[in-house]
Amino acid sequence: MTADVFKIFDKEWALLTAGDIGHYNTMTVSWGALGTLWGKPTATVYVKPIRYTHEFMEQNGVFTLSFFTEEYRRALLTLGTLSGRDTDKVSASGLTPKALDSAVTFEQAHMTLICKKIYRQDMDTAFMPADAVEAFYQNEAPHTMYIGEVTDIIGK
Repeated sequence: MTADVFKIFDKEWALLTAGDIGHYNTMTVSWGALGTLWGKPTATVYVKPIRYTHEFMEQNGVFTLSFFTEEYRRALLTLGTLSGRDTDKVSASGLTPKALDSAVTFEQAHMTLICKKIYRQDMDTAFMPADAVEAFYQNEAPHTMYIGEVTDIIGK
């Protein structure tokens, strides 16, 4: 499968999941990057501290990024709209969670990146363009950036 790596997050979206099958949360992400850092293949994601998944990212050393075909867009919309604090949003989405060694993905994903967290940093508005601060951070704290070493890729 050939993909435009600059569109994989923005247009295809992904599910960011942290925790194990007994206790996890997932959220839709459309901001992210794939690259290389310290000689390792990496995935970078951004999570606002107000999101329930942020707690799971802080507490766990592994996370997954699961990618889906367009037919699952409605499920990803559901997972991006509802909070795991308030409801069983995974059941509402119709997706089927799948246990990995120390992480979770979904049966319907066409590709999952398993990532070992190697860096985290709270973003600082002092170093951002004014238009970004105006558009995204007027009423909420900035995102936390997480970089994970991609340790495995599961694809169908």
